[in-house]
Amino acid sequence: MIQSSSSPFLQYAETVRTEIDEALDRYTLYDDDCPSVLRDAIRHSLLAAGKRLRPLLVLMATEACGSQRQRAMAAACAVEMVHTYSLIHDDLPSMDDDDLRRGQPSCHVKYGEAIAILAGDALLAQAFETIAAGIQPPEVAVRCCHELSRAAGASAMVGGQVDDLQAALAAGNPDDLERIHRRKTGAMFRVSLRLGALVAEADDSMLAALDDFGRKLGLAFQIIDDLLDVRGDEGSLGKSTGKDAEQGKMTFPALLGEAESRQLAEQLIRQAQEALTPLDSGATNLQSLAWYVLERNH
Repeated sequence: MIQSSSSPFLQYAETVRTEIDEALDRYTLYDDDCPSVLRDAIRHSLLAAGKRLRPLLVLMATEACGSQRQRAMAAACAVEMVHTYSLIHDDLPSMDDDDLRRGQPSCHVKYGEAIAILAGDALLAQAFETIAAGIQPPEVAVRCCHELSRAAGASAMVGGQVDDLQAALAAGNPDDLERIHRRKTGAMFRVSLRLGALVAEADDSMLAALDDFGRKLGLAFQIIDDLLDVRGDEGSLGKSTGKDAEQGKMTFPALLGEAESRQLAEQLIRQAQEALTPLDSGATNLQSLAWYVLERNH
C-alpha cells in the first residue's frame, strides 16, 4: 500500500487508490447465485491492501492523454482482477508455494486449494465482463479486451510464469531473465498503460511513448522486487522474503549482484522517464510514479 505522505504525488495516488478500492468493492458484491465461500475468497484476495500499481497506471495514462480517469475505471479494475488472479494461482503449492500475500494468509491457505483456483478463474472471467460492460464506445471495449487477453496469455504473462518455474540459475543469464520478466511482469505494466491510452482515444505517438515507458518500468519494478526479496522486511512487504534463494530461482541479484542490479534499475527508470517526453506536462504523475517504483520498500 502507498504510504501517506505530504508529497503531492503520494496524496494524489492515495486518493486514486481509494477510488479503485471502492470500485473493486462494488464489482464484487455479487448476487445470490455466487456461493458465499467463493465470494469471500475473491474479496479476501482482491480487496486486501495492495499498491494498486497496475490500475493506477491505467488511470494515470488516461489522464496523461487528456481524458478523465473515471472513464477508465472499469479497465483499471479489470487489470487488478487479472493481476490478483495471477497472484492467487502463483501462491499455490504447485507454483511458488507462498503462505502469505498482501499481509494476510494466501487464498489457498485460508480457503483451500480448490476454492483458491476457482476464485482466480472467476476473477479472470470477470475482468473481461467488466471491460465489456463498463468501457465505451463498444469498439474501444473490444480493443481493450483484445489487448488484455494477449497480455495475460500464453505468449505473455502465463508464458513468462512457465519459464520462470522452469528456469535454472546455473543455466541462466541476464538476457533469459529479462525475457521472462518482459512477459511475466512487463506485459501487465504495458497493457495497463495501453488500456488507459485506448480509453482516452490517444494518438499513435502517445500510445508508443506509454508502451516504451511501460516496458522500462516493468523491468525496473521486477529488479527492485528481486532486491526486496533479498533485503526487504517481511512485515513491510506483506509477503515472505528469501524464498527466491531457497528455491534456487534465477533473479537479477543472483546473476548480477545487488549493486549492479540497483544500477540497472536506476538506468531503466531514467530511460522510462525520458520515454514520456512526447506527453509533456501531462505525464507528471507517471514521472513521479517511476521514482516511487525505484524507491519503494514494499
